[in-house]
Amino acid sequence: MPAMLEKPAYYLAFVAIVTLILLGWSRIVRRVVDQSMGPAKQNGAYALLEAGRVVGIFSMSASVVTDCVHGENLKSDVMWVAIFGLSSVVLLEATAKLGVYFLMRGHLPKHIAEGNIAAGLAGGAQYAATGIIMAQCMTGDSLSAFGISFAFFVIAKVTLHLFLAAFRFVTRYDDGEEVIGENVAAAVSYAGATIALALIIGHAVAGEFQGWPTSLRGYGISIVFALGLLPVRKVIVEGLFMGRAGLDAEVAQERNAGIAGLEAAAYVGTAFLLNAIR
Repeated sequence: MPAMLEKPAYYLAFVAIVTLILLGWSRIVRRVVDQSMGPAKQNGAYALLEAGRVVGIFSMSASVVTDCVHGENLKSDVMWVAIFGLSSVVLLEATAKLGVYFLMRGHLPKHIAEGNIAAGLAGGAQYAATGIIMAQCMTGDSLSAFGISFAFFVIAKVTLHLFLAAFRFVTRYDDGEEVIGENVAAAVSYAGATIALALIIGHAVAGEFQGWPTSLRGYGISIVFALGLLPVRKVIVEGLFMGRAGLDAEVAQERNAGIAGLEAAAYVGTAFLLNAIR
């Protein structure tokens, strides 16, 4: 029987407390890592950015409690939850910010302050995707497990950005330029691809560590499934739903958020399908 079912009150208390602590810790870390953001303006763009953070932190807190809490020694449970949980938030803030920097050339704070909804959505997607991946990586109850978790998280994040770069090659527009230009449709498309890739990469990196050669080989084989997202825009969105080519024009020129939402849903749906069959 899973430990969570043996002591439900104990684990539920951990989940609630850890989630609240990580949310508070995130705000503290953010002030250090993201000083350029300045005083937060409570606009729609900032709300979307925060929504992505919340998804990321909730994903991490559930995973940390599941893998670090065993219900046998309170002191040990608290220690490992603190090590993995607090470190995960620092990594979330630092690496998600870096991912958005690459997309928007370092201009996210300015566009968030100006209420650029596309920027908030793209930034929020990066935070959510980072949390989804980290939830599968940063788990354990030893220092050696922490080191392995950190290494695989770095590998997974690099993989995410390599695949996002590959997606940029199959589109006729520049995601970053469109997001900076307040194109919500482009941001929806980018968010869908980012979340879908995170789901596949997170699934690929999950599981017990079986030594570097075996684990890296297994990861490499599993990550090949991410290539299944590349034909989705042509085969499913353009071929099946639109009945014609022109998805890039609809997103970049017409700024059709509905079509972009269909594209994003196809990506995420495909990710769930690929994860289910492997």
